[in-house]
Amino acid sequence: MKFISFNVNGLRACANKGFFDFLKTENPDFLCVQETKLQDGQMDLYVDGYYDYLSSAEKKGYSGTLIYAKNKPIAEIYGIDGKYNDEGRVITLEYENFYLVNAYVPNSQEELKRLDFRMVFEDDMRNYLTHLSAKKPVIYCGDLNVAHNEIDIKNAKANERNAGYSIEERTKMTELLNAGFTDTFRFMHPDEIKYSWWSYRFQARQKNIGWRLDYFIVSNQIKDKVKNADILTNIEGSDHAPIILEIDI
Repeated sequence: MKFISFNVNGLRACANKGFFDFLKTENPDFLCVQETKLQDGQMDLYVDGYYDYLSSAEKKGYSGTLIYAKNKPIAEIYGIDGKYNDEGRVITLEYENFYLVNAYVPNSQEELKRLDFRMVFEDDMRNYLTHLSAKKPVIYCGDLNVAHNEIDIKNAKANERNAGYSIEERTKMTELLNAGFTDTFRFMHPDEIKYSWWSYRFQARQKNIGWRLDYFIVSNQIKDKVKNADILTNIEGSDHAPIILEIDI
């Protein structure tokens, strides 16, 4: 099966830059989208051959997640135990052999002013994923808003107290992986330096001054079924690149 995750930084804007052509060309089984910045009814989401599942934030032009799926799930779940739906942060689809969880993890913001909220989200998410994984394997993806290790960021020292590279955020990622999960890109590419996000400022993308913020994370029991995990750095349309997972499941 082929999974793609893409923070589009506004789906309407990304649609004008080839998003739907990308979907049709790649033809994945699942496309998980973050930061749609959409309200229900603002845009025609229909794509032939796909079901679509949208979670919108109450605040207009903010956050939001979406999944395109070729096959209808057994169940669809929004949020984590009813939390985070006000910001459209999490969608889970349940299938016979696995759960797919698409998340747009909260940014801790300048001066880490939302770090406490982020820490609660991380604990809730880890507990949620662990609970699901006890039933059947989990594929967890999205913009997780953290560069886990020094290899995942261009200027590590300069960013140690910045959102996305604080020791608190990085430690929460370590705790998640230690709870029985695998970062598929790093599993397949232990030493490769490759990024999935670049600032729009300072020609960061052209200079490859980036961060790896987007992930496919899987339950350990299926990590050996991963065939490909990569970052599609040639695809533009957003400040993030899409990421891909191919897995026998």
